[in-house]
Amino acid sequence: MLSQTEENYLKAIYKLYEKDNSAVSTNSISKSMHTSAASVTDMIKRLSKKSLIHYIKHRGVTLTEKGNTISTNLVRRHRLWEVFLTDKLNFKWDEVHDIAEQLEHIQSDELILRLEEYLGHPRFDPHGDPIPDVDGNFAFRKQFPLNELAVGEKGILVGVQEHSTQFLQFLDQIKLKLGVEIEVLKKFDYDDSVIIKLQETAHTLSLKVSKNLFFQIKN
Repeated sequence: MLSQTEENYLKAIYKLYEKDNSAVSTNSISKSMHTSAASVTDMIKRLSKKSLIHYIKHRGVTLTEKGNTISTNLVRRHRLWEVFLTDKLNFKWDEVHDIAEQLEHIQSDELILRLEEYLGHPRFDPHGDPIPDVDGNFAFRKQFPLNELAVGEKGILVGVQEHSTQFLQFLDQIKLKLGVEIEVLKKFDYDDSVIIKLQETAHTLSLKVSKNLFFQIKN
């Protein structure tokens, strides 16, 4: 049995590795966990003793196979709970993360299997992130960030990379949500901003916004 703190560290390492596909620095872990470098060092020692991570000084941290399995299972539980909260309890997509952070630590595998069945075996969570199956396999789909779409292309929003409350509420304000179609009207070389047509209304989006929106191109 792992403590919640140990599980949180493993998931943080998992997500940081997923983002850059390279060994994770202790500084990155410290920033992600909002804790001191000394605390990270202590936790690295604990996780290493339990054969959950590999750590090489000055090179960083990677998960062992065992650590990766635990982390993937945490991600699976978290995303299934997010689906449950939005689809069955009518929470908004900007409200579910913190609650799912608490629920993901429930240890019952049977509960998660029944939850998944109850939800109809969803493949993606409310933010468009893939939900690993019981064997740790992720669904794949071809998607592109908005800043890579060409003028005149149309796309369906299928995912968001940033999950912050402020970002999701901004998308709500302009009525941009998963499943909505947009068309790229214009792109500006000066600052890489883009004008899109959304429900017959034109919106100008910054590069910071557009690179965090993922679309399936509509033929």
